[in-house]
Amino acid sequence: MLGIKTRKKSAMLLLTAVMSISLFGCSTNSTGGTTGQSAGQGSTAAAAQPTETAGGKLVLYSAGPQKLADNIVSGFTAKTGIEVEMFQGTTGKILARMEAEKSNPVADVVILASFPSAQALKADGLTLPYPEAANADKLNKDWSDAEGNYFSSSASALGIVYNTKLVSTPPTSWAELATPAWKDAVNIPDPTLSGSALDFITGYLSVNGDQGWDLLDSYKANGVAMAGANQEALDPVITGAKSIVAAGVDYMAYSSKDKGEPLDIVYPEEGTVISPRPAAILKSSPNVENAKAFIDYLLSDEAQKLVADAYLIPGREDIEATNRANLKDIPQLKVDWNWMSEQGDETAARFSEIFK
Repeated sequence: MLGIKTRKKSAMLLLTAVMSISLFGCSTNSTGGTTGQSAGQGSTAAAAQPTETAGGKLVLYSAGPQKLADNIVSGFTAKTGIEVEMFQGTTGKILARMEAEKSNPVADVVILASFPSAQALKADGLTLPYPEAANADKLNKDWSDAEGNYFSSSASALGIVYNTKLVSTPPTSWAELATPAWKDAVNIPDPTLSGSALDFITGYLSVNGDQGWDLLDSYKANGVAMAGANQEALDPVITGAKSIVAAGVDYMAYSSKDKGEPLDIVYPEEGTVISPRPAAILKSSPNVENAKAFIDYLLSDEAQKLVADAYLIPGREDIEATNRANLKDIPQLKVDWNWMSEQGDETAARFSEIFK
C-alpha cells in the first residue's frame, strides 16, 4: 500500500498530487508526448543485442521525454523479453496517479523529472533499495541515492529559452527578465505541473533566501505569465506569441532547435539549477526482479547513449553528449536539495498565489 504520510517532508508530494489529480487523460505532457501511452512504440536508437529472455512484464511510470522513453522501453524489451506497460506524463501527473492508486498500487518503476520528489518517496519509505545495480558506481553521486533508493540516469538544465526571430541579444541573467525590455514577453512554467520548474524555483530560493522572492515578485510585476507545464510554456515562444521562457527545460530547446524551430538557450551567468531525473523501484512493485533488470538497462552503455541522443545530460559521468552543453559547460547554483525537498509544498503554493 502506498501509504503516503503527511509529515512536512512529504507535503510536496501530496500538494502536487492534489493539484494535478484533475489532469489525468490523454493530454499533452511537458515533453510534447501524451499521457496514457503504451510502451514499445518507438524505434531503438542503439542496436539491441538480445540476451536470455526473462519474460513477464513491467509497469513503468515515466516523465519522458516520450521518444526517449519509447526507445529505452524498446531496447529493454529486446534485451530481456520483458513487456512494458508505460504511463507517460509529467511528474505531477505521475504522483497524482500514484496517490489515486495507493490502495492498489500497480507501478514497478517510476522515472521523475524532479529530484526532491524522489527524495520524498524515499523519506516516506516507498522505494525499494537496489544498491547493487549495474553501473551505479559510474553515476553522478550528487544526483543519486547512496543506498540505491533512486538513480538519476539523466538530467536537464533550466535556462532562458528565446525565440531567435524576436530576440537578437538574449538576457544573460535571471534579474534581466524583470526589466522593462521584457515587459509582458516572458512565460514561466507552473511548478505545480512541472517538476523541473519547481526544482528551479526552490533551488533559486535555497541559494538566495527570502530575497529570492523579490525576483519572483518582480517577474509578476513585469508581466511574466505562469503558463502550464513545460511544453505549454514553450509553445507560445515557438510561435512568437511570447519571446522567452524563464526556467525553460534545455533538452526541449535543443531538440526543437535541431528540428528547425527559431529557438536557442542561454544559461545565466550567475548559475542555474541542474534538474536530475531519478528512477526508483517502488517497494510495492509486483515485479521486483524485472524492475531491477530495468534499472540495470537504464544505466547501461546502450541506454545512456539513448539519453545523450535525446539532448539530455547522461547520468553516468563517463558518458557525454555531443549535441548540447555538458555539465562542465553550465554555470550552476549551489543549491540545497534537502531544503528544496522540505520547502517544495510551501514554495509551490506561494508561487501559485503570486502568479494566479
